[in-house]
Amino acid sequence: MRVGLFVTCLIDLMRPEIGFSVIKLIERAGFEVVVPPAQTCCGQPAYNSGDRRLARDLAEKMLREFEQFDYVVVPSGSCGGMVGVHYGDLFRDDPELMSRYGRLRPKVFELTDFLVNVAKIELGPLGFEGTVTYHDSCSGLRELGVKAQPRALLAQAGVAVAEMKGCEHCCGFGGTFAVKYGNISTAIVDEKCANIQASGAGAVVLGDLGCMLNIEGRLRRNGDTTTRVLHIAQVLAGDA
Repeated sequence: MRVGLFVTCLIDLMRPEIGFSVIKLIERAGFEVVVPPAQTCCGQPAYNSGDRRLARDLAEKMLREFEQFDYVVVPSGSCGGMVGVHYGDLFRDDPELMSRYGRLRPKVFELTDFLVNVAKIELGPLGFEGTVTYHDSCSGLRELGVKAQPRALLAQAGVAVAEMKGCEHCCGFGGTFAVKYGNISTAIVDEKCANIQASGAGAVVLGDLGCMLNIEGRLRRNGDTTTRVLHIAQVLAGDA
């Protein structure tokens, strides 16, 4: 079966190696992976900023490029939430687009949800050294119900997890929130970094690159040069 991989802007521009780890995992589960070369943004920044026209244009573009596939996998809770939850709002006044979206929506999965509930992948021990803690990104957790899936995969892979205090609390990124409300964002991410360090884990693992960049940036600015910040695909693919 063919999986369309929606790479996401941040992975494409900032951490392309994560995209290759995602492909490795999906292919290991027995699926053909296709990465449409013309894909761009899911429209979330425009949607969150109130620019519905641009958000809808991008949503229509995504729909055209991905509706042909058996499944669509998104290695980001925030982009997955945008496609899986908010496109319905953008298309609500267009019956034809809404019908097409209705056929696409059940095929869209966040990466770990896909690996657990569709691919039913079986991972052996990876030999990953050390303990990790897991950060539950807001959109993946609250919009897509991603909570048990990444932990189940880490357990399969023999990766020890030490849960941090407030693992479900926001990291303070929130897209443009971090720009508009910098002081509040900084206070939130400082609390997150303190909880990561208090867990005793040598790495924090997560499934959303926005959170990843925000947490890693703040850890480094605060002088922590040793705590690793990893996308779960990197860990599960053996690339960490």
